[in-house]
Amino acid sequence: MGEIPAGPLLSQIELPSDLRKLDKMQLQQVCNELRQFIIDSVSVNGGHFGASLGVVELSVALHYVMNTPYDQLVWDVGHQAYGHKILTGRRKVFHTNRKLNGISGFPKRDESEYDTFGVGHSSTSISAALGMAIASKLKGETDRQHIAVIGDGAMTAGLPFEAMNHAGVSNANILIILNDNNMSIDANVGALKEYLTDITTSHTYNKLRDDIWSLLGKLPYPEFQRDMASKLKESLKGAISKSSNLFEALGLRYFGPIDGHNVTKLVETLRDLRDIQGPKILHIKTVKGKGYKLAEEDQTLWHAPGIFDKITGKINKKVFDMPQAPKYQDVFGYSIIELAKANPKIMGITPAMPSGCSLKYMMEEMPDRALDVGIAEQHAVTLSAGLATQGMKVYCNIYSSFMQRAYDMVVHDVAIQNLPVIFCLDRAGLVGDDGGTHHGAYDLAYMRCIPNMIVSAPMNEQELRNLMYTAQLDETVNPFVIRYPRGQGVMPEWKTPFEKITIGQGRKIKDGKDLAILTIGHPGNFAVKACTELATEGIDAAHYDMRFVKPLDEAMLHEIGRKFSRVITVEDGTVVGGFGSAVLEFFNAHNYKPQVEILGIPDRIIEHGKPEEQHAECGFDTPAIVAASKLMMQTKAGLDVVHA
Repeated sequence: MGEIPAGPLLSQIELPSDLRKLDKMQLQQVCNELRQFIIDSVSVNGGHFGASLGVVELSVALHYVMNTPYDQLVWDVGHQAYGHKILTGRRKVFHTNRKLNGISGFPKRDESEYDTFGVGHSSTSISAALGMAIASKLKGETDRQHIAVIGDGAMTAGLPFEAMNHAGVSNANILIILNDNNMSIDANVGALKEYLTDITTSHTYNKLRDDIWSLLGKLPYPEFQRDMASKLKESLKGAISKSSNLFEALGLRYFGPIDGHNVTKLVETLRDLRDIQGPKILHIKTVKGKGYKLAEEDQTLWHAPGIFDKITGKINKKVFDMPQAPKYQDVFGYSIIELAKANPKIMGITPAMPSGCSLKYMMEEMPDRALDVGIAEQHAVTLSAGLATQGMKVYCNIYSSFMQRAYDMVVHDVAIQNLPVIFCLDRAGLVGDDGGTHHGAYDLAYMRCIPNMIVSAPMNEQELRNLMYTAQLDETVNPFVIRYPRGQGVMPEWKTPFEKITIGQGRKIKDGKDLAILTIGHPGNFAVKACTELATEGIDAAHYDMRFVKPLDEAMLHEIGRKFSRVITVEDGTVVGGFGSAVLEFFNAHNYKPQVEILGIPDRIIEHGKPEEQHAECGFDTPAIVAASKLMMQTKAGLDVVHA
């Protein structure tokens, strides 16, 4: 689908400077056209949906009032930044959003000067904007604004509180806009959600505040009105609603809550706040999916629905004649319930991804044994460690990329104490359209270097189930990593009986004599196809599914080292320090000298695109394995095999 047509006002806006030429009374029409443009675009091209619809008015108001890009605007996460992108020079290329060689689905510094900070993970905006504000202060740029737009879901992480704690004493010119919609991808959880609800639903406070403003508006002295209003407002906050206590205790001047869908009110408020120096927070109430009824009613489903009919709301789903393999995350979600029914010690923990990782099924069936702790990966890991000290078998389910945020806890709270927490790392490998911020490229490397860790990856759904079963056995006493990719597996008949796997033991998929292909995880399926294709060309390749990166199957590697002078390793992780590196280390330690080719994710950031496009780009899909094998067979295989 090519460029999407825009409405009469939006079509005149190439940059925010064009927006600022409009009369304030025209902004509602701009909002209407921008919202429709997002609906039109996402319905035919896919992408994130509800979050950007919820901040249409805020996006317009910010670029209308603030002098962007001189004024620095940081969008937390970036799911909500589509309107921002469309208003800042990317409307005509927006149809390439999240496509190979197109624009990113998230703000990206090298894409536009209006994207002041790259964001893919949540909760970073306040820290980044504060850094910018402190730098501007040092440079004497006293007129420069610094705005962090953060959702209430992102506030559940620890980083925003650390940043606010610093901002309150910094005297830096930063405005935090708290976009309060009670949602991240799934519904928000925790005490902060209840606190914000208390702020916005205190009828006593809101009615008294409105009555006092109405009364003061009738007095003849403007200066007295402002002074008295300020004093009375602070008294009301402290005495009735407690609404300012948390933020103002941190040294932030609190304003709000206001309607985040009233663009006129937003413009007026932002103009007032622009003239107030120092750290401050504006609390706005919005509706995720605003303006598209179905998205308002089911905000989780419409976070990123894929392609859909914008008139009927029917989401396009492929229809297959034959049974299809399930998604790996669904195999996890259903298998943990099976295991938990048999083992009362089992619990599930996820940091704000119950739908994405499919722990939602256990949360529905066993709500006291499956917990969503909010966007708080560090807490999720240490909470799991605490549960493990009391004999619980905890499946801590975190996206591979998000686990990076809790690495210290993995080392100190789990590994050093050798607690048998089971880390299920979803979205391992290349994840497709979300791109570089979400790829699970590094877990094999960063987990295998930690003492006491077991690090595994299943080649298919049956292997995933068996690893999950093995990890919860009482005889398994170490931290246990099971990493698996996003999306579909390979086994339509996936629900096989649980079987114990010997830790550190791989399996030979196919024998051969010309070269050995060693795989870890799902890419083993690429190698199966490659071996079949190579056989038609007279190349007899052996295939070993290693299953474990730590501990390695040393008996199997000795067999390979003695037998083969040509070895190819295949992984959907970084080639720096990952599975291939582990194999090379073993061969070096035991004086085997085969020619080794490591296929995997190269040492650079891989941009967005379809997973199959990324696999081809990185050179570890089936054609790449075939090509590497044929090339290896054409060259002299290094030195002769040296037996240990």
